[in-house]
Amino acid sequence: MSSLPADYLEYPLRRHGMDHDRYDWTQLHQRRGVAWPGGARIALWITVALEWFPLDMKGQPFKPPGAMQTAYPDLRHYTLRDYGNRVGIYRVMQALQRHGIRASAAVNAAVAARYPSLLRDVCDAGWEIVAKGLDMDHLHHGALPVEEERALIARTLEILRPAAGGAVRGWLSPAKSESHATPDLVAEAGLDYLCDWVNDDMPYAMRTVTGALGNSPAHYQQPPGHGSAAGVQPGRGLVAMPHPIDLDDHTILVQNHHTEDDFRDALTDQFDLLYREATPANGRVMAIALHPWVIGQPYRIGALEEALAHIMRHRGVWAATGAEIVDAWKAQQA
Repeated sequence: MSSLPADYLEYPLRRHGMDHDRYDWTQLHQRRGVAWPGGARIALWITVALEWFPLDMKGQPFKPPGAMQTAYPDLRHYTLRDYGNRVGIYRVMQALQRHGIRASAAVNAAVAARYPSLLRDVCDAGWEIVAKGLDMDHLHHGALPVEEERALIARTLEILRPAAGGAVRGWLSPAKSESHATPDLVAEAGLDYLCDWVNDDMPYAMRTVTGALGNSPAHYQQPPGHGSAAGVQPGRGLVAMPHPIDLDDHTILVQNHHTEDDFRDALTDQFDLLYREATPANGRVMAIALHPWVIGQPYRIGALEEALAHIMRHRGVWAATGAEIVDAWKAQQA
């Protein structure tokens, strides 16, 4: 029987936590509590995805959720996505307005260019605009050269910021797909928070590169100990927000083929447990991800309305945008 080589267990990032230094690894119950405004126990954060899927999309390096499925021209799926931006979104807006909820709209830049009246309506409702990339056929991924990704982010913000009156502070990558450099490029572009990482119930600080970016992720391979990896610093201010992939209408209703009642129950069950865990001195974020072409259907919108009624009848629920939650969280981290 051969023995293991002497260096088998030698791994520079083998330690308590993760094999990168993007953030300080901590368990939620060990952190200092966060008090939301007005003594709220729950910060309710609703994001509504306004997306554009090109009819001739390439689907590289993979097809994102909602992509075209059949041979070109796939009008069956294209027009359903279009339904969300023309019809379904207004049902969602009305449902939220009844409860005084302002959402964060995660917007492809192509939507701002193709549906300018929709962006005006969203802004007039007091919603926040979060950047969601150029469109759903321009994905961020590990094989994408850094300069191309930087240009994609710049072009996205160049289109969205004027449409949003200049205030775009959050980023959600199309399909939540990132390269090694995405957090660095998002911070470099002046954005405050990132919605791609789904490993927490609360915001947390991320480290980003402060120097020039190359095409290699080599700076993530440095032994970090418990401090910063080479070139990665904690002072850039980028915050990871708890944006869900499971508490998502597309995941539950389309991908998992659950019923509308199941979707309503998932939202209320999530809320009930977070509400029990939270206190006015130690709050939680309840994040819900919506797609108007899914939940905006006449037979589905009632499930959302019932869940919102359940949530908003509780005391201590602060319905806020992502930027408002980040600001409240940051104010208590000094």
